[in-house]
Amino acid sequence: QVHLVESGGGLVQAGGSLRLSCAASGRTPYAMGWFRQAPGKEREFAATIIWSGGNTYFADSVKGRFIISRDKASSTVYLQMARLKPEDTAVYYCAAGRPLTTTQIMGVNNYASWGQGTQVTVSS
Repeated sequence: QVHLVESGGGLVQAGGSLRLSCAASGRTPYAMGWFRQAPGKEREFAATIIWSGGNTYFADSVKGRFIISRDKASSTVYLQMARLKPEDTAVYYCAAGRPLTTTQIMGVNNYASWGQGTQVTVSS
C-alpha cells in the first residue's frame, strides 16, 4: 500500500499556473497519476508517470498545458499546470497503481491508492 498526501491546490485566474505535489510513502509505486473530478461529473484521468522509466501519459484535454514529473529522492510527483481554463476546475487526486497498458493507465480502477484530493479553482 502507498500512502499519498497532496498539496498545492488553490484559486487562480484563467491563463494562470499552479503546481500540485503528491508525497508518497510506503511501497514504491509502479505508476503515479493525477485524476480530477468536477462537481456532478465522474473522476477522470489527467496524467500519469511510470516511476522507474519516467514515461508520461496525458489526457487530450490537458496535453501541452500540464507536465507531470517525479523526484525519486523525495518520492514526490508533481503536476505543473499552465494556461489553466475554468473547465480545469475540479478536485485533483493523486493516485498510485500498476496499470500495464495505455488503456489501463487512464482507468480509475487500475489505481489502488488515492490521496485525499486538493481543490483547484480557475476563475474566468
